[in-house]
Amino acid sequence: MRRKVIAPSVLAASLLLVIPASAASAGPGAPGIGDPYYPASGNGGYDVSHYDLRLQYQPKTDLLEGTATLLTTAKQDLSRFNLDFGLKVSEVRVNGAKAKFAASGTSELEVTPAQPLQKGKQASVVVKYAGKPSEFKVDGWSAWQRTPDGGIAAQEPDSAAWWFPSNDHPLDKATFDVSVNVPDGTQAISNGVLQSQSSKLGWTRYNWRSNKPQATYLATLAIGKFDITTDKTASGLPVLNAYSKDLGDNAGAARASVERTTEVAEWLEGVFGPYPFNALGGYVPNVPSGFALETQTRPFYSPKQFANGANVSVIVHELAHQWYGDSVSVDNWKDIWVNEGFARYSQWLWSEKEGEGTAQELADWTYASRPAEDPFWQVKPGDPGAENQFHGAVYDRGAIAIQALRNEIGDEKFFAILKGWPTERAYGNAKVGDFVRYAEKISGKPLAQLFETWLYTPGKPAFGPPAAAKTQGARSQAPAKPAAEPKSWKKIAATNSLHEH
Repeated sequence: MRRKVIAPSVLAASLLLVIPASAASAGPGAPGIGDPYYPASGNGGYDVSHYDLRLQYQPKTDLLEGTATLLTTAKQDLSRFNLDFGLKVSEVRVNGAKAKFAASGTSELEVTPAQPLQKGKQASVVVKYAGKPSEFKVDGWSAWQRTPDGGIAAQEPDSAAWWFPSNDHPLDKATFDVSVNVPDGTQAISNGVLQSQSSKLGWTRYNWRSNKPQATYLATLAIGKFDITTDKTASGLPVLNAYSKDLGDNAGAARASVERTTEVAEWLEGVFGPYPFNALGGYVPNVPSGFALETQTRPFYSPKQFANGANVSVIVHELAHQWYGDSVSVDNWKDIWVNEGFARYSQWLWSEKEGEGTAQELADWTYASRPAEDPFWQVKPGDPGAENQFHGAVYDRGAIAIQALRNEIGDEKFFAILKGWPTERAYGNAKVGDFVRYAEKISGKPLAQLFETWLYTPGKPAFGPPAAAKTQGARSQAPAKPAAEPKSWKKIAATNSLHEH
């Protein structure tokens, strides 16, 4: 037999003819999305538009089994990409074909599809997995809390990795379908609207849908035995609140607070504009933690939030986040003031509405309560650093900054900004600088120096009442403390553990 010899250069050229150009140029997606505080959070190279999670959970053993389907679009030609996840994976398929996968780092899943993904093309990613979420830890901590009758996923800035694979950063929002199978007599609660519920062979399946873009840390899962109340708002939105059956002495105060969710949301619509999502509610599981979290459409509250009695102020805070934090989310985690400063200020506005102290009185009291040498004044709310992301200064100094804005531009422009911003940026992301530019556009005033002073300059700034706004430079560095503590002060201070994540 005579064998034809092909020159290497000819062979290479012929191979190029059968290999798509995108495959030849494909490269791996970045293992992080680029957040300066959390370099490993999120991933580069693709966007997720939808998560379909089909889960089964056994409370007795804490075993979670799942199949997650992610609908994605490549932002570059991808030879490999990462997902953020911590449980054990048994199979990954990309566009129906089996893909290679490997765990790396603390919670990275590296996926190599059989064929590279082309830029701009949609792809389905299916991940099958199982594990005990409570056994997965990152630096010794967990976002999964066991309860006497189940488990809870709620934490900031990360919680998704404990129960589903994702692009885990607020920059990549998606819609969600969450279907959970649990033993009869146990309930499964997630975000959005309960689409259906059915029982078979001793198990009950709950199907939830969140139909507006949602950051992964705002997705929640609560499994246990709950007392559930349901209602509808005046506009027809479904309301669902849930309480663990074993909250003990905190049960009454929790209900007395969370059952005012509809009332608070309707009031907030008058401040921030139309409610942005398809459902409303909250849940209080039997967990030992002390924080609350703005999980989208259905905030999570620890029982300890109600240890001293009913506290509607915490409900106000978490519901305000539905506009400031959930609909308009941080661009990077250093922009946390866009979330927390406004949620705290909403508590001040509620106090003003209830006649328990105006926002100005609360700002004055907060300002005077900390001397200039207090380290509190060294934290910069506009860029606090990862170690201070949930520092009290982000909340309290951040809220004083908002009152300083109100004093500078007057109520008409101020409340136009509060209502216009969530509409301008609905379902998107924003930096602190984006808000500053928006405030300048609506007010017609230069405001960069005001925000530079309050959000980025260490030290205790000068501060005074509205009448003194135009003579700010002549104000006293430390005006006299208000004569009386605002009536709402202790209720608001009791929610300071909100940021003890």
